[in-house]
Amino acid sequence: MSVIQEQSAATADITSRPRTPTGLKHPAFLMNFPFSYSTAFANNRWMEDLDPAAREPDFLRAAKQFLELYRFVASESLLFLLPTPRDSALQDLVFTANLGVVLEHVEDTVVVSNFTSEPRVGETGVGQAFFNSMGYQTHVAPSKFEGEAELKHLHDNVYVGGHGLRSQRETYEWMERTFDMKVIPLRLTDPYLYHLDCTIFPVTRETTLVCTEMYERDELAALERETHIIDVSVDDCYAGICNSVRLGNMILNASNLHDLRAGTQDYAWEVHKNRRLEDIACELAFEVSYFNLSEYMKGGALLSCMLMHLNRYSYAFTLM
Repeated sequence: MSVIQEQSAATADITSRPRTPTGLKHPAFLMNFPFSYSTAFANNRWMEDLDPAAREPDFLRAAKQFLELYRFVASESLLFLLPTPRDSALQDLVFTANLGVVLEHVEDTVVVSNFTSEPRVGETGVGQAFFNSMGYQTHVAPSKFEGEAELKHLHDNVYVGGHGLRSQRETYEWMERTFDMKVIPLRLTDPYLYHLDCTIFPVTRETTLVCTEMYERDELAALERETHIIDVSVDDCYAGICNSVRLGNMILNASNLHDLRAGTQDYAWEVHKNRRLEDIACELAFEVSYFNLSEYMKGGALLSCMLMHLNRYSYAFTLM
């Protein structure tokens, strides 16, 4: 092979490589170590219900819980860490699922969040700079929007988007016009279930866990035209059944069961949620892995809040 042919082959090889983690044939996620994590500002109903002293996180325990999740996810995916700006006061930066959303049907494109929550407003610039540095095309939502916690991919160019509490329906209308996509809007009304990932979890490209009690008939009819619905209860959603993440043939979920006292109502709710999730997983040939994220529950968050998808290659996984 001549030098020119070798150079041409090398150029072709480079141009055929993915330019970002989104193009990899391997799961990829984004997390943020809790350097700036704080609960000083109560910006959701769960936090408001806790005494300020009771919701103060234990940094060492929060770090240990983070690293347990990080090590597990990193063993099965390409896992990036979002840097925390020096002297950052961004108390919720660790919850990367709210930073934005990587669109599945458009190449290397990120919609960065336009936050409703006051202490999170500064995250928009952090996210935009990070994704620009990685080679993504970034677009800041022109109206209120809080990331992939509010926008779930179903299949092809079809998504489901939550609005009414933290995100605006106008955001999804803009997305449909700008990115040639379809967004099924679902209105959120429960202040304890304030992001869509509290009541919706696409477990496969054909099947989605949905808290049907929270939505109107016309909304459910539109959703059912695009996915098979597995109904889950409001109580199980309060316990975090939909705040899950799929990784290959595993469902990752937060559970602080071992911190709870047997015989209490909280213990009973947690056991019921875990059993329901395990039954669903068994029917669909999945496994469930639990992680104690009790320090992050003080911030009103669960497992799905802590992982932002850089791709959804796990949804291409099938058992051989």
